[in-house]
Amino acid sequence: MSPIVTTVSATHAADSAEHRHSNTFLRLKKKLERNVGEAIGDYNMIGDGDTVMVCISGGKDSYTLLSCLLALRERAPVDFRIVAMNLDQKQPGFPDDVLPAYFESIGVEYRIVAEDTYSIVKDKIPEGKTTCSLCSRLRRGIIYRTAREIGATRIALGHHRDDMLETLFLNMFFGGKIKAMPPKLVSDDGQHVVIRPLAYCTEADITRFARTMAFPIIPCNLCGSQENAQRKQIKAMLQSWAREFPGRIESLATALQNVVPSHLADRKLFDFVNVDQSTKLDEGDIAFDRESLPAVPKQIFPLFPDA
Repeated sequence: MSPIVTTVSATHAADSAEHRHSNTFLRLKKKLERNVGEAIGDYNMIGDGDTVMVCISGGKDSYTLLSCLLALRERAPVDFRIVAMNLDQKQPGFPDDVLPAYFESIGVEYRIVAEDTYSIVKDKIPEGKTTCSLCSRLRRGIIYRTAREIGATRIALGHHRDDMLETLFLNMFFGGKIKAMPPKLVSDDGQHVVIRPLAYCTEADITRFARTMAFPIIPCNLCGSQENAQRKQIKAMLQSWAREFPGRIESLATALQNVVPSHLADRKLFDFVNVDQSTKLDEGDIAFDRESLPAVPKQIFPLFPDA
């Protein structure tokens, strides 16, 4: 089977190179790097001496993440190591030469890990069923193992703001939880810190950036599995809101950083049982009052003052 990879013609490549010098693109690049720098600073994602393993799938998000981190490292007054990591899951048609060639072309340290998880998934999951869940679990275990082998103190994933909001609604609609993707967390095995530096970046900006950069995109459908139908529904809903109600998505993203436990209903987060007239709350019974939305303060990470 011939390799499957999104390539660009010589004319398109030349156009992309020209566009990379345009003012519009330079503003977009600066915006993405600024957003990444702010997320790193707000959540203390990277410090002096860290080794950051950046997981690269071959998609637009992870390419953009690597590009931003490399650019920010050049301006940082602290020293941290970046290692690009790709897991070759031996899917039929996977172009295993693309990523090594790309990593070498930009001079980044990298690790390619080959593990035939494709055969395991195909053996365990009935034909026609979504393979993403088992595939993700297997992939996560290999990522953790590789992080230990290279001494990584941070594992950087390419999830962006839209991914986080989609996950919030997936959990609310189908899981009965108010839960999203956090910008920073401890890994399942308790040995690593996982970070999402694209937490403040929009998919639309990433798509425009990746298109102009002409990254060698490898599609995520090589295994034949379709994107989770529920996630597709949520994505379509959010995109519709973005078109019809400007500012709504930004408000939702702000809400993730402005949780008021006393005005929800989780008894584990707030002591509702013992609420009485003497209980002091920052906010009272204003559920139906018109409120102005709080502004989320953005503090640019001091490590990246020019982001």
